[in-house]
Amino acid sequence: MDIETAPDRTAHSPLLARVMADNAYQIVDEAALDAAEAPLVMLLLAGDWWRLAESDDVAAILPELDKAMGGHVAVMVGARAAERALQKRFRFNAFPALVFLRNGEWLGTLEGIRDWADYMREIPQILTREPGAPPPFRIPAGWQSAPANTAPQTGDAQ
Repeated sequence: MDIETAPDRTAHSPLLARVMADNAYQIVDEAALDAAEAPLVMLLLAGDWWRLAESDDVAAILPELDKAMGGHVAVMVGARAAERALQKRFRFNAFPALVFLRNGEWLGTLEGIRDWADYMREIPQILTREPGAPPPFRIPAGWQSAPANTAPQTGDAQ
């Protein structure tokens, strides 16, 4: 990929940019999210759209999810520069993610893309929860680290 065709990694995907413009979705960083006055928020954190096809998949259905919630939930999109800080704050493992908040407090997170029926089942369940702290990060299955007391071998064993 030459420099002229490389994606702008500091911007949202062209599809998400169009969706945001067409629907007047607010772009937020941590401060703007904290200042938001909406009682219920669905926050899209899209991640690296040029390598995660699911980011544009979620962007494409965002207006439909918004309509399905009947205007009861404010839809916001995380600023690209704020995504990692928001990921750390809400403790999810994978982009894209939809984070749900009530009065600024965490209700739940949906990672990746889902079937429509799953969204229609899971989102109402999330929205009826009591706010709380996000769960701790999960170590992915199969991930292992080297034992702490293992030193690299540099010579012949004696």
